[in-house]
Amino acid sequence: MIKEILKLGNPELYDISTEIQPEDLANLSTWVTDLHDTLLEYRRTYGAGRAIAAPQIGIKKRLLYMLTDREYVFINPSLSFPDDEMMEVLDDCMSFPGLCVKVMRHRRAVISYTDEQGTKQRMELEGDLSELLQHEYDHLDGILATMRAKDNRSLILMQMKR
Repeated sequence: MIKEILKLGNPELYDISTEIQPEDLANLSTWVTDLHDTLLEYRRTYGAGRAIAAPQIGIKKRLLYMLTDREYVFINPSLSFPDDEMMEVLDDCMSFPGLCVKVMRHRRAVISYTDEQGTKQRMELEGDLSELLQHEYDHLDGILATMRAKDNRSLILMQMKR
């Protein structure tokens, strides 16, 4: 079901999400469907969107959904960085459509997580996927890209398809 995406300024976006517990697994399929449907609706509306974090639709659980070449569900992910190489990127967000933020992100990252089948997984990321999952992971900790802006001139208003 398509859910409302919480927008910049909503205090719920700054809450830290809790881990998914065994008692939450009965809701997992519904949550994943809601994330999928909401992501696709955002794409239809704005022509963008590859991933979404559960807190963006009010689910305060450590759950990420990504739809690129295929669907990925990240349950209780953890993120690590194999080196210190950084890159400057323009970060956009479904919680503030049309606003981009110049931030520094790690060029490479490793995400460890459990998939929908309960299997432990590990994915090495580089470039845009590294940036994307760092952005989504931040949502789980109540961190928005605006909080990572390089400086006070790093906010850029973009023209969005509508």
